[in-house]
Formats: sequence, structure tokens, C-alpha cells
Amino acid sequence: MARRNNQLIEQDIAVSGGSVHIIQFGSGGASLVILPGLRLSSIRGSGRVLSLYYRIFAKDFRVTVIDRKEPVQEGCTIHDLAEDTFAAMTACGIREACIYGASQGGMIAQDISLNHPETVRKLILAVTLCRPNDVLKEAVQTWIGLVKEGNNAALVRDYIERGYSPAYRRKYRLIMPAAEKVLKVEDPERFRILAESCLTCDLYDRLRDIRCPVLVLGGGQDRVVSGEASREIAALTNAQLHMYEDLSHEAYSEAPDFNKRIFAFLTEQ
Repeated sequence: MARRNNQLIEQDIAVSGGSVHIIQFGSGGASLVILPGLRLSSIRGSGRVLSLYYRIFAKDFRVTVIDRKEPVQEGCTIHDLAEDTFAAMTACGIREACIYGASQGGMIAQDISLNHPETVRKLILAVTLCRPNDVLKEAVQTWIGLVKEGNNAALVRDYIERGYSPAYRRKYRLIMPAAEKVLKVEDPERFRILAESCLTCDLYDRLRDIRCPVLVLGGGQDRVVSGEASREIAALTNAQLHMYEDLSHEAYSEAPDFNKRIFAFLTEQ
């Protein structure tokens, strides 16, 4: 039975050792869990923006966007973050859901699919990987170094340059300097710890055990996880694969049909 309530909710969910911030919206009867990637800031206060950005899903799904547990723990792994996410899903009463994870969120989604397979109906993995590669290591080490230097401007600039395609940066070249000044790392230590956790994702040998339908979306010029990482996941999971060959890590921001592809996959029989 479809839900009639399209109420937008932001709240903290208590889990062992802390709390997880979630945003919920949509009136559909099925559950869609969205796991964002590594961000310069938390999702707190972003409910209206995210409900607008993901509005294509609101009629068919009750959407739950789940952040990382606070406080983040030094030395946490992708598996730790996945268990925190699963605990938040359980606390929300989500017993079965389609899960869409981007970047670090995709790493977490893979872990949940492997360790709690009964929870996942369909899986969408965007611009992510299943094991560390040289592209990710170089990006993370650069970001960690800039955090330790306290160089916010350089960190934001590098984040943008790696994430967006040259064509996108040329198109918005006049506003990029302003964006670099406005954007800030909300909590440098939180960002560092979560960036380091990406290097602990090592699910390559288990991916063939994923049994639910999988859609993989990648950027052919991805300078954070590489395009090859998406192709690798697709091959191991027998997934549907679409590569945005001219885009990088922010393919989900640049490609106008990105959410439409996900919606088509979620609603196909």
C-alpha cells in the first residue's frame, strides 16, 4: 500500500556509540536508501535541497538519506560504517530496501549487500570501487596532506578539479573562484578520518556473492576512484553498466539523465 504522507523529516537516530543523521521524504510504499559519498560537510540541514534533487523517486518510494555516524571514530573502516548504516536502517524500521550508494556510499552499500543480503532488493553503485587502487590512494593522500596543512582553499580546489570534467569547469570558470572561497570543509578531522576509511574497502574477492540486481554507473575519466573500478564491479556482479565516458567523479551532478537511469532500473520488472 502506498504511503500518503510525503512529510520531510530530518532527525538523529541513536545507534551504538553515537547517532546517525537521516533525511526522509517521499510517499511511495517501497523503501529507497541513499548513501552519499565523502562530503566536505554532513547532510544536516540539507533536507529541502536533497528532496528536490531526488524528487524523481518521491512518488514511488519513501526515501531515506543516511549520513555517517557521529562522532566518527579514528581508524573506522568501511565495514564499521556499513554496520552503523545498517543499525540506522533497522532503527528506522527498514527491513528491505533498494540501496543507492555513490562513491564512499557505494563502498558501504556493497558491504551491506554482502553481510545483510536479505535487506537489499536492488543495488545501485555509482562512481565507486570494491578495492583500493592507485587513483584513490593518490587522491586520499593528497586530501589528507592538505587537511594536515590546514589548507582549506587548496583542498576544495583539488576536490573540484578531480570531481568535475574539464568541460564543466570551463563552462563555469567565472564562478569557480567564488565557489572555492565559499566551500569549506566543515570538520577537517571528520573529513580526514572518513577519507582514510575509503582505503579499507576490500570486497573484490566477495563481490560474486551479491545476488540482487545491480546497476553500476561510472565516469570514464574518474580521477577519484577511476573508471576501471566501475567496470570491475560490473563484471564481478553481472550488473547493468553505463559509463559516462567524458565525465569524472561528479558524473551524478553533471549527467542530466543520471537519476532517470536509476529510476528506470528501480521500477523495471
